[in-house]
Amino acid sequence: MAIDRLADELMDALLDTDPVRASLLGVRDREDRLGDHTEAGEQASTARIADVAARAAEVDPDSLGADDRVTRAVLLQQAGAELDRVAARGVEYTVSDSFFDPAVGTLSRLAMVGITRPEHAEGYLARLAGLPNLLDTIAERLRAGVAAGRTPVRRSAEAAVSHLTRYLATPEEDPLRRPGPVADGSAAAAFRAERDRLLSDAVSPALARHRDTLAADAVPHGRPDTRAGLCWLPDGEGHYARLLRGHTTTGHTPEELHSAGLDVLEGLAAEFAPVGMRVFGTGEPGEILDRLRTDPAMRWRDAAELIGAARAAVRRAERAAPGWFGRLPSRGCAVEAVPTAEAPGAPVAYYMPPAMDGSRPGTYFANTHEADRRDRYSAEAIAFHEAVPGHHFQLALAQELSGLPLLRRLASVTAFDEGWGLYSERLADEMGLYGDDLSRLGMLGEDSLRACRLVVDTGLHARGWSRRQAVDFMAAHTAAPRMEIVSEVDRYISSPGRAPAYMVGRWEIQRIRAEAETALGDRFDIRAFHDVVLGSGPLPLGVLDDVVRAWTASRSRPGPRRDAPGAGLRR
Repeated sequence: MAIDRLADELMDALLDTDPVRASLLGVRDREDRLGDHTEAGEQASTARIADVAARAAEVDPDSLGADDRVTRAVLLQQAGAELDRVAARGVEYTVSDSFFDPAVGTLSRLAMVGITRPEHAEGYLARLAGLPNLLDTIAERLRAGVAAGRTPVRRSAEAAVSHLTRYLATPEEDPLRRPGPVADGSAAAAFRAERDRLLSDAVSPALARHRDTLAADAVPHGRPDTRAGLCWLPDGEGHYARLLRGHTTTGHTPEELHSAGLDVLEGLAAEFAPVGMRVFGTGEPGEILDRLRTDPAMRWRDAAELIGAARAAVRRAERAAPGWFGRLPSRGCAVEAVPTAEAPGAPVAYYMPPAMDGSRPGTYFANTHEADRRDRYSAEAIAFHEAVPGHHFQLALAQELSGLPLLRRLASVTAFDEGWGLYSERLADEMGLYGDDLSRLGMLGEDSLRACRLVVDTGLHARGWSRRQAVDFMAAHTAAPRMEIVSEVDRYISSPGRAPAYMVGRWEIQRIRAEAETALGDRFDIRAFHDVVLGSGPLPLGVLDDVVRAWTASRSRPGPRRDAPGAGLRR
């Protein structure tokens, strides 16, 4: 079909902008390439994407079948979101020690690329040789941004300088030394020798040069903490509104989301009270949060205990999943610690989807850095969000939808992806996965965190909040340790518009489910519902609504009914 061909064109264009992501996903035909961050490269990429979108927009949706209408809608949303992302010129001012920074992010992801074939090894060496040019290009764009008034946040730039200094201080621990051929022998030895030569002779000097550029050109011109949000940059408010639209796939305004976040926080107090009474003997939300925040018993003893609990939660969820899902991923979820080099600036946890070529399993990374300062009560909720039944199910199953265009399987739709993850935290309670009431408090605490994201992200980028205002607001309304709050706020500063999509996505999935339950009554099948939600790949929220409505209508027709274990169960 013509629309499938257009979807393939767009997917090629998107993967060409980020070849390392292509490798991580298992699309291994760009192994020797890195992203092109030059102004000319971005202009060529956006022209290509805009052309595909224009041709897709000319296709009459009424002339298409149901699947092709969905493909067209996904294509248009993905193209629009990418055009808005590039137009915001984030490469010029996103400087931090996290993977949102284009340089740090490239280093982090490149270290995770699997090498299973000779051409992968050759491509990896070519990428190492190309890193100096990539870093110099990013530095050039940074200087152009500073000249145009698009400056980074000083504190984040200082963190990036410190990160690169630590990175360079321990070359023997360089994560870029990790990838290597599976087999041994003379070819593997030659690869390792050339890899190490490139790292010492080309990459390390380039990283030192990039660090010095940040210290000389980014830090002195950086915005103070009082002007951390996008609204302080030229056309920042407009860019923020468009980024927000791209991440949420809705037309909600910053003001609407800010108010909604405040309303959610107010409503959570009623949920905290009975659980807090059982755990701490108090139903006062402020007292509950204070106990969670300050009680030493709420922290891990060490990294081994933290990672062991994460693995136990994921395995428990995998055992329960067949009662709630008709279709399961073909491979389980690995659980690992966040690599040491990136752990100080990394979030509390994250998930890396599997490579479609089988070179890497889907992996849940838990951050064990300073484990004794990290809370234990939210660990289960986070594991269910990031791994099972959350991102691992959603992303791994999407990759296995072989009958759909690649765009439908690999689309990056923040509200769908993160909405499903947040929905999974509540679903885990329905599934009986939480070990005790303390972990349920953790679930509610994670809800508070995501509600705060609505308030803080819009506060920073639309209302002009200072970094301190954002940190203080989260400290007053969540139980998260201050080190995690600071890391969270710095993530929001580095990736405007992303954080609100979590709660927006969950709201829509919950609403869509509730409407399906009402329409179908005792014909509602929770396993079938979840299979429908995850069975079309990542979708813009309005498209997901249409897909589930069509499924509901088909189930409403007379015919044989097949119930599944767990069907219709509620919390």
